[in-house]
Formats: sequence, C-alpha cells, structure tokens
Amino acid sequence: MILHKGEILFRQGDDGKFLYHIKSGLFKVTRLHENGNMVLFNILYPGETVPHHSLISPKETHGTAIALVRSEVESIPAQEWYRELQEDPKKPLEVARLLQEKVRFMQERLDHLTVGTPAERLELLTKWLGQHAHGLPLTEYLTQEEIGQLIGVRRETVNRLLRHH
Repeated sequence: MILHKGEILFRQGDDGKFLYHIKSGLFKVTRLHENGNMVLFNILYPGETVPHHSLISPKETHGTAIALVRSEVESIPAQEWYRELQEDPKKPLEVARLLQEKVRFMQERLDHLTVGTPAERLELLTKWLGQHAHGLPLTEYLTQEEIGQLIGVRRETVNRLLRHH
C-alpha cells in the first residue's frame, strides 16, 4: 500500500490486527499522553517491520505512525505472522535480526544525542534522515518542535540553528 505525507499507518491504541513492513519512505511515531502532551518518540524507516513490541506477541499500538514522505508499506495480518513464527523455524531468527537492527539504530541515535553541540546533532539527524527523504529538506516533513525532540533541544534553539545553517 502507498501512503502519502500526513497519512496514518496506525493509530495509538489500535488493536494490532496487522504488522507492517516498511518498503520505502519514513514515518514519525507520536504518542499523546494523558496530560495532553504530544511527543515524537520514534522514526520508522525502510526495512523495519512494526510495531516492534508486537513482533513476538500481540499488543495494542503504543503510538500513531504518520507518513513523513510518500511511503510504501506491506500489511501483514498479525495472525498469519504469529502462525509463521510458530511453524517456520527460520522466523524467530528473522525477528531477532529485526530487533537487533532496531537496537543498533537506537544506539546510533543515542550517540547522535551525546555528540558535541546542538549544531552537530542537527547535522547528524539531517544526514541520517536524508538517506530516506528523497532530498527533501528536514523542515519539509518535521516541525521545529519535532526536530528539537529528536536532537534534545528546544524549538527556539532549532530555529536559531536553522537560520545559521
């Protein structure tokens, strides 16, 4: 299936009847907290099968996945996925590899958050996202607030960094 910028792949609290393999594009995953705060907590990219927390057993979705750019996704019925996990001896290793890749991604993102200056963190984020964003400038698909959440600074700092960039 093809999703265009702004279209929703899944919503926070969905029952998890499907898993999704991302073939191309990017998604942001946001979570609305009880106090009304909306937080961007993940970026999904090609090669991932999501939701990660449902790769072994079903669980309602933790956030809402929104396409940042034109994206192609394969829907996988959850019951089919879990049946294959039980019946195919190679499937558990596939799941382990998917989770390993996500752990490595998170390690890279943590490294990006702890490197030097906010300008350096912005540059690393821009380069990483640029691999999947078809040459679009960062501000075409993320707000300054969201960029700030991803690099650990306030929106005002992002504004200043982008003006000097």
